[in-house]
Amino acid sequence: MNRLRITPSIVPNMFTAMNMFCGFFSIINAASGKYTYAAWLIIIAAVFDVLDGVMARLTKSSSALGVQLDSLADLVSFGVAPAFLIYKTYLVNYDALGIIISSLLMIAGGLRLARFNVQLVGFNKTFFTGLPIPSAAITIASFIIAFYTKETGFNPYIIINIIPLVLILSFLMVSNIKYDTLPKLTKQELKDKPYLYFAPLVLILIIIFVPRERILFLIFVLNILFGIFRHMYYLLSKDYHV
Repeated sequence: MNRLRITPSIVPNMFTAMNMFCGFFSIINAASGKYTYAAWLIIIAAVFDVLDGVMARLTKSSSALGVQLDSLADLVSFGVAPAFLIYKTYLVNYDALGIIISSLLMIAGGLRLARFNVQLVGFNKTFFTGLPIPSAAITIASFIIAFYTKETGFNPYIIINIIPLVLILSFLMVSNIKYDTLPKLTKQELKDKPYLYFAPLVLILIIIFVPRERILFLIFVLNILFGIFRHMYYLLSKDYHV
């Protein structure tokens, strides 16, 4: 009789499963009209997504299976969940067109994950090609946390930004714009990326001057804009290799 083997990979896979569960639970809450709660569940899913990578490195159990499972979880939590959430909060007003536009977050996210898996060589990367799907999802989730209220919905001045936001995020995920991975803050990385020295100052200024519920949204918008402006700079300087 074969015994069930408990391998180190079970630890990161449990965090991946929690990531997927949060995405599923987010969809359930969005369907029930609990939009802010659904948005927070997407952010919690992102925390589990980071932790599964950390645990995989700590237990030295990174594997091709783990990569595929992580991508499946990400498609649920950062593709389907935010697409459904933005549809329920506003794009439902556009009927079939709203379904198509909101689905772009899921479709582009799926393409982004598939491309990442095909191009993956080893498990240590210094940058991502295209906006990572968790970043796009957190941008949508934090946007809803910052600007949606149960009583009035979105402010009219905010509504005009929703469709462009969805379209831009969808495009960025399948673009060739490079985005940094989470910084390890080693001496070599600080030497290669001197702008990391200014990150704490920018974060402090944001915390001081930005309303609490909008902090996360602004941080991710700045990260997205930084990637775009850096891409344009390298293209103009002809010193950029995609």
